[in-house]
Amino acid sequence: MKVVVSVGGSVLAPELDPDRVTAYADVVNELVADGCQVAAVVGGGGVARDYISTARDLGANEIELDQIGIDVTRLNARLLISALGENVVTAPAKNYEAAGEVMRNGDVVVMGGVAPAQTTDAVSAALAEYVGADLLVYATSVPGVFSADPAEDDDAERYEELTASELVDVIAGLEMNAGLSAPVDLLAAKVIQRSGMRTIVLDGNDPERVLTAVRYGEHDGTDIIPEGTGNELTYWAE
Repeated sequence: MKVVVSVGGSVLAPELDPDRVTAYADVVNELVADGCQVAAVVGGGGVARDYISTARDLGANEIELDQIGIDVTRLNARLLISALGENVVTAPAKNYEAAGEVMRNGDVVVMGGVAPAQTTDAVSAALAEYVGADLLVYATSVPGVFSADPAEDDDAERYEELTASELVDVIAGLEMNAGLSAPVDLLAAKVIQRSGMRTIVLDGNDPERVLTAVRYGEHDGTDIIPEGTGNELTYWAE
């Protein structure tokens, strides 16, 4: 089973907590021990936002701000690499070809951002498509995809299951409302739709949820089901 796990920077290393990073490394190593091929894509989180805010005040343009964000994602990726130990390349992959080569060699690949104007949400979806992953998991700070931003709307309802087309519509609606955040961005949703990728969006603040979702398909988040595949549990490691 080939799995891409996308971990938000604030989920991987809240306040640069080494215990959380270690817990995620343990999850990756357990999946490898189960026989999975694993790629992890790490976001920038609050640290990236702080750097970007300061750089904007200093006069950096949007492309320069994106490059700063990419640099921070790669620093976060290095934290995970440090915790993984063996069977991982010692530097973040900087493009999809390099990441695919690492996986073909049987090692764990870790990467951050790739290019300006592209979030790690989109990088994760594109990497999953590129390597032909069986499953894409987004470990976010919210427990799935909601009808509205749950941080702003107490009446927001969580979707247990969506088709990829429905995901695109939901995310597009959220992004049209200024100030509302979505667990994955619109480009990522469109790549998921294009590729027919089985995807799970869940609360990653407990790394064990990722392990359970990949092993058994059990989680309290949102399943993104490719059209025409049905609900058969054909992707789970066990």
